[in-house]
Amino acid sequence: MSEERRSEIGESSAPVEDELKESFDNTVTEGAERLHRTFRTILVTGVFGGMEVGLGVMAYLAVMHETGDHLLAGVAFSVGLIDLFLAHSELFTENFLMPVAAVAAKEGSMKLLAKLWGGTLLANLAGGWIFMWIVMQAFPQWAPTVATSASHFTEAPFSLQTVALAVLGGSTITLMSRMQQGTTSDPAKIVATVIGGFLLAGLQLFHSILDSLLIFGAIISGAEITYLEWLGWFGYTLLFNMLGGLVLVTALRLVRTKELVAQRRREAPGDADASRRKA
Repeated sequence: MSEERRSEIGESSAPVEDELKESFDNTVTEGAERLHRTFRTILVTGVFGGMEVGLGVMAYLAVMHETGDHLLAGVAFSVGLIDLFLAHSELFTENFLMPVAAVAAKEGSMKLLAKLWGGTLLANLAGGWIFMWIVMQAFPQWAPTVATSASHFTEAPFSLQTVALAVLGGSTITLMSRMQQGTTSDPAKIVATVIGGFLLAGLQLFHSILDSLLIFGAIISGAEITYLEWLGWFGYTLLFNMLGGLVLVTALRLVRTKELVAQRRREAPGDADASRRKA
């Protein structure tokens, strides 16, 4: 079917399906809003994001301590991602789709994207470390459980398998964000969130923020893991999380909606930063 014929059939004149256009518009709009936040807002939102995903880690550890079942614990972990969604906080890895789409549509700049990524990443880690310190003081009996969970990541040798686990970790949470943007139904968005949490934690995919909190908890509780070991694991996991989210999901999404991207670029003001910057 030609693009012209598709435009005639749909309710809108867009060269793609109406649902896809609505999802694209929502993605770019929310991405632009994130890009144009002040640095203070980015840090505060990121700290809350780290603490709220810590709720999911706390639920994960509680179920693992009682059952030893990774799949059940993965379902419990989704509590943290649901909290993130309802509280409008965010993780660094949630910013691989919407802000990038906004930059592609000239609704923001690479400089704003770097500010968003850098501020959210540091704030997530700081908020997560604080929350895990509190958790391990409250539940010292979980020390063996968190040490075992953390060692799964820090003791894994750098290999094709660990690279694949990190790529899947990044693509899974980016796909979760894409599913959330594909519907206006809050219950459906929560279902997508539970799916993402189950896959990330239940299958022990490598995720730079989620698993860092487990490692922080192990270090705080006295496990024989060092921050240097964490940093070595974190470096390559972060890189391949980005590869998975940006290449496997975001790039393909932009190719699928290339006509809409081109249209938004033509309509964008000459200086997106100046026209959209917020106080």
